[in-house]
Amino acid sequence: MSKKQEALDYHSGGRKGKIEVISTKPCQTAAELSLAYSPGVAEPCLAIRENPEDAYSYTAKGNLVAVVSNGTAVLGLGNLGALAGKPVMEGKGVLFKRFADIDVFDIELDTENPDEIIKACQLLEPTFGGINLEDIKAPECFYIEEALKKTMNIPVFHDDQHGTAIISAAALINALELTGKRIEEIRIVVNGAGASANSCAKLAIALGVKPANMIMCDTKGVIYKGRTEGMNPYKELFAVDTPLRTLEEAAVGADVLFGLSAKGAFTPAMVASLAPDPIIFAMANPDPEITPEEAFAVRSDVIMATGRSDYPNQVNNVLGFPFIFRGALDVRATSINEEMKLAAVYALARLAREEVPDAVCKAYGNVKFTFGRDYIIPKPFDPRALLRVAPAIAQAAMDSGVARQPILEMDRYVEQLEALQGKSKEVMRAIINRAKSDPKRVVFPDGENEKILRAVQTIVEEGIARPILVGDHGKITRKLAEMNIELEVPIIDPDTSEVTDRYAAELAKIRERKGMTLSEANRRLRFRSHMHFGAMMVQTGDADTLVAGIDSNYPDTIRPALQVIGKQEGLASVHGFNMMVFKKDIYFLADTSVTIEPTAEELAETAILAAAKVRMLGIEPRVALLSYSNFGSVRSEQSDRISAALALINERAPELMVDGEMQADTAVSQTILDSFGFSKLTRTANILIFPDLNAGNICYKLLKHLGGAESIGPILMGLNRPVHVLTRADDVAGIVNMTAFAVVDAQNS
Repeated sequence: MSKKQEALDYHSGGRKGKIEVISTKPCQTAAELSLAYSPGVAEPCLAIRENPEDAYSYTAKGNLVAVVSNGTAVLGLGNLGALAGKPVMEGKGVLFKRFADIDVFDIELDTENPDEIIKACQLLEPTFGGINLEDIKAPECFYIEEALKKTMNIPVFHDDQHGTAIISAAALINALELTGKRIEEIRIVVNGAGASANSCAKLAIALGVKPANMIMCDTKGVIYKGRTEGMNPYKELFAVDTPLRTLEEAAVGADVLFGLSAKGAFTPAMVASLAPDPIIFAMANPDPEITPEEAFAVRSDVIMATGRSDYPNQVNNVLGFPFIFRGALDVRATSINEEMKLAAVYALARLAREEVPDAVCKAYGNVKFTFGRDYIIPKPFDPRALLRVAPAIAQAAMDSGVARQPILEMDRYVEQLEALQGKSKEVMRAIINRAKSDPKRVVFPDGENEKILRAVQTIVEEGIARPILVGDHGKITRKLAEMNIELEVPIIDPDTSEVTDRYAAELAKIRERKGMTLSEANRRLRFRSHMHFGAMMVQTGDADTLVAGIDSNYPDTIRPALQVIGKQEGLASVHGFNMMVFKKDIYFLADTSVTIEPTAEELAETAILAAAKVRMLGIEPRVALLSYSNFGSVRSEQSDRISAALALINERAPELMVDGEMQADTAVSQTILDSFGFSKLTRTANILIFPDLNAGNICYKLLKHLGGAESIGPILMGLNRPVHVLTRADDVAGIVNMTAFAVVDAQNS
């Protein structure tokens, strides 16, 4: 599949576009409807009329940003118009939500008249807590932002100008630290005179660059005093007295080269002419002014940054605007001023010098990041950026007098920000990135299934695993051709493979005391059960793990694994659990798939094994043994069995935070749990151990289909080697997720 088609499919698949509106209040009953709308809605309306600030209490205004554009400067594509720019504005909304939990309405204005854009934004002020101007061409964007900042009482921020400037300024501070150069002494050349270049130059001067030491160039060459061609008042701000007339002349002896222009604008000869330890930020997108390979081919003392994610030091605006608006909204700032922008710069610069936690390194394939020439800017997926930048913005807003609702306890505010960092896609992406750091061989016995083939395509493209398909070679290749999928992965046909005889002999030996003959082993491997074949690959070390079950009933999948691989020595049983990923939380439910009526011994095993799997994901396990009884409130054989299981767990894993028996709402409600002050479980549980298979299986399926949870599993625990089971209902994304988990499990086995 081409990248173009992949992008189009991403935007058109399922619900069209990238955004939707979701109610934050229940509206399921007549009483709730009367509160959401008439007559109940009249009360907040009257309150806001009396005190307009109450809008921040009774509406979404305080967490709502308008992304406003007329599409005249869309990415590097130029003037596409308002409608064609809409996918970018929706994407901006996705990033606001993903990184800072800020809601966005994208507003595309079909006009190139700046006064009409100004008027539209002014009329929207009652709706929004802030306005992000986007993809509006220069010089109109300067005029629009200046007018709105003077006339509006909410923050207005043109990200194309200031976002790039803030990120690159932070990188510049760190690059100068590494080269030992003083900012007030450096010579800097800025190539480009649009919105981003203008703001980058202004911010560099605010940091300490002397205006006389800065030369700006546009397509006509150096912007110098007295030049008339192609000039405007915004370029005039950077005109200097100089005999230099070309970019090539300006670059000679310069310490810093900022590129906000076009592909190929910087030449190897220019790189060679720069001062020792030059700093080159080639920020044109998608293709930089010069690539790192081209620059390093000329000299090795360069510090490079680009806008690309496939090179070190990515200047990515997502490191700025979500967190800047988060801090501004949380103090109800009337504007985003220079003090706040500088606060963001210094916060990001400091963050890059901190020790990078393992979680961030794992998210980027276990690459170890250390402050240095290849790491002068934090990574976009570093969760600490929200926790550093937003408080810095809030503090600067308070210090500069533009905050209408100051934060009294900054430590508490940081805790609130941590709570915004939801657990759903982030955790799954972390698992996928861990898998990518050390891909394992995963055998798929259902190799002829179309969903498996589509999933394997994604798995290969993302580098999650090294797949092996098992099935009829002819059928698989024909299906791949029909689906227009090109895959270069091993395909093993048990009917013709040279390893089948070896597997058959080994399988017969494993099962010889269970009545299996060599001929029966051959029949199972060649004709009856590709699951047996896949299990033999794992057992013999020809594969690291197995993912199967899309074409089978659950018992038909797990039985061959038990027969071939077997459970770990000393365990009473094999167990299963499901990872249920909600918008902001993850719960692990066990046993959901294997043991019908577990004994106390089996319940204890389930809890301890599940806790180990959860620790493997970097999550602190907190275990609740569920029942209809709360800590002995009802005595029965079942509750006594759970109490016995708790005693076994406390004996074998005394460090584990676990308690029971308890009702389900006690386990997940901090208020109810706190009423039992004696409980060892001081925080709500994330591992729920069910008293029997009925309860566990029913619960996870209801949560999946009615509760909106993404289910990963069933995940098997207790086998000698990692095996993971799919269900017939799993979609391609579910198969990919399960494969990633299987790889991580194999890494830890």
